[in-house]
Parts: sequence; structure tokens; C-alpha cells
Amino acid sequence: MKPSTLYQSLKTDLSLAVRAGFNPYYQKLERGGAGRLKADRAPLFDLASNDYLGLAADPRVKAAMAEAVNRCGASFCGTPIAAGYAGILAELEAGIAAITGLESAVAFPSCYQANNSLFSSIAGAGDAVIVDHYAHASLIQGIRASGACVKPFLHNNTDHLEKQLAASRSFRRVFVATESVFSTEGSIAPFDVINDLCGRYDATAVIDDSHGIGVIGKNGRGILEHAGISGFEGIYTASLGKALAGTGGVIAGREALTGYLRYNCSGLIYSTALVPSAAASVLASMKIISDEFAVRGKKMWDNHALLKAQLTDAGFALAGGEAPIAAVMCGSSERTILLAKLFFENGIFSTPFIPPSVPPEQGVLRLIIGAKVDEADARELERRVAAIGCEAKR
Repeated sequence: MKPSTLYQSLKTDLSLAVRAGFNPYYQKLERGGAGRLKADRAPLFDLASNDYLGLAADPRVKAAMAEAVNRCGASFCGTPIAAGYAGILAELEAGIAAITGLESAVAFPSCYQANNSLFSSIAGAGDAVIVDHYAHASLIQGIRASGACVKPFLHNNTDHLEKQLAASRSFRRVFVATESVFSTEGSIAPFDVINDLCGRYDATAVIDDSHGIGVIGKNGRGILEHAGISGFEGIYTASLGKALAGTGGVIAGREALTGYLRYNCSGLIYSTALVPSAAASVLASMKIISDEFAVRGKKMWDNHALLKAQLTDAGFALAGGEAPIAAVMCGSSERTILLAKLFFENGIFSTPFIPPSVPPEQGVLRLIIGAKVDEADARELERRVAAIGCEAKR
């Protein structure tokens, strides 16, 4: 095939954006302060990002990043195994292990890389991975690439999970993979039950806590604290770029696991190491969470309750998730994009989910208010949401 023929075949269908007169994706943005963004110099409320605790613009986090650049440089310009294992990465890994109560952790450039390369390192033909039907693409793609048998179970349905476990006894090794908080609609996995089932059927639990760490649990320590699990025997992954206000990913668990991954996980050993400034931002965020979660967490939940009430009063139907995520049920892809446009035109940046991220005709508009909005901004948001609701009914 000629290159010209190849390039002619690489077409993305943007007809929906053309019809809507709006493309919500890849918007060029600048941060305009806590909870605020700028698009073409127009101010926006940031209800799209996963900055649950409002730490991305915190002066202490930014100062920690700058100090790390001054101390360590912009990058170690090498893979962690060969040239890039800065001391601050070891500090980060120890901090993650401490906050989760696990033995050890290993840092990746992204959680996508962590999830995508995990199963290729530890599973293969003869193994089975039973995975929640709504699990993140990074987990699904990683499982498929491993060569293990993929066995989905109905979303958060522990009865169906047990049936799958009972039917998987002939496999060499069995893993159960799920997320703590499902970010599209805010449901939380019944991980205490899932973990117990794994123990009963000799399976290894794999939990992606990307939207849980820094968000759920009495002290913001994530799904293991939320579910009351200590001495976790399974495998833990998480993004460092959501409530922890940095970037990167992590896999944590037993020392035997992380020690093995350091020498056998291609997503780690063949990729340039996480830069020091990113590690510093997460360390600073974890310190703030440890000291201030009682206050910031309460503000996050209070703001979330207020936003849900505003959206409901404006006539929007919300998913029934338990996490601090407001998910407006839209239906068609076109309605989802048009509603995102309406919010945008009223100065609110949101996240529309359409297929393949969600099933057909189940589009969702997600809004995360977090702790980054103060009382005055909350009142202004109420006015704007009410106006959007009136316009959406026309």
C-alpha cells in the first residue's frame, strides 16, 4: 500500500461536531486559577477535570514542582532501569505504599502504561481474567494483549462474578479486574465482596483506584480504606493525575510483585522514567491530603451535593453513582454533544462521553465540581445551570 493510500484511509468522522457546530475535544485551554480555565481568553468554570480536591493550582504543589526541577533537572532522560531512577521516584513509591497500606509500589509514566503492561507481565495462555464489563480501556486492552482468556462479568454484579469464578477453576491462574470508582457515572465497586470472593476461589484481585485515591475513604486513602480491607493480597493500580494533581501511574502490592515488574514489565523498563517534577507534585499533594482531607473532602462532598441539587432542579436526569461525580444522562451522541456545547456557551467546561466510551444511546455529560469552587462561584454556577436547564427545554 502506498503511503498516500494509507493516509486517505485514515479519516475520522467529525460529522457530529460539524452538525453541532462544536467540538468539545482537544479544546485549547489555559488555567485561570483554582476552578477556572480560559478558552480563547474567555473564562470557564472547570467541571471537566479530575482535580477533585483543587490541588492542581495549589501554590505548595507548584512550588514543589519548581523545586524538583531546580534540584533534579527537567528529566533524567532515560528509562528507570538504566538511567532515570531519580531518588525522588523512590520517595514517591514509598509514599504511595504508605497511603495505601501496601508493601511496595512502582511508578510508571502513566496509569495507561501501568494497566496496559501489567497483564502481559504476569498472565498468559492458560490463565483467565474476569473483568467488570465497564472496566477502563487500559485494563481491557492490557488483558487482551496478554493472551489470557477474557471473561467479562456484569457491572458491579457480584452474583455474576461468583458464577464466572466457579466456572474458571480449570485455569492455571485466575485474576479479577475492576475499578474502584467508575468515572463515567460515579458508581463504586463493592470491593469488599469482590475481594472476599477472590479469597474464596483462590483468585487474585486487581483494582484500579484511579478515581478513588484522594477521593473516597475516611481519610481519602482510596478504595482499600473505603472497603475496610487491610493486608490486601491482590494488585493495586492508580493514576497519579486525578485527585493527586500530578501525572503518572503506579502499581502496588507485595514486594514480590513490584520487584518482578522492575525487571520484567516492558511498559516500565522500556519507557523514559516519570519526570522528577511530576513525582514532586504528587508527594506534595499526598502531604496536603494527609493534613487537610477532613476539610477539603467535606468541601468536595458539599459542593457535589449542591451541584446535584442544581442539576436536578434544572430538570436534568442524573445517574445514581455514589462518588462525587455528577453524570447527566443524555441518550444520543448528538444530544450529548449539543448539551456540552450549551454548557460551554454558558461558561462551564464539562466532559461528554459518547460511544465507544459508553454503550450506544447512553451518552453522558460528566461534571466534577470537587473542592475547587468557593461559595461565591457555587452561587454563580447555580444561576448558570438554571439558565442552561431553561434553554435545554426549548
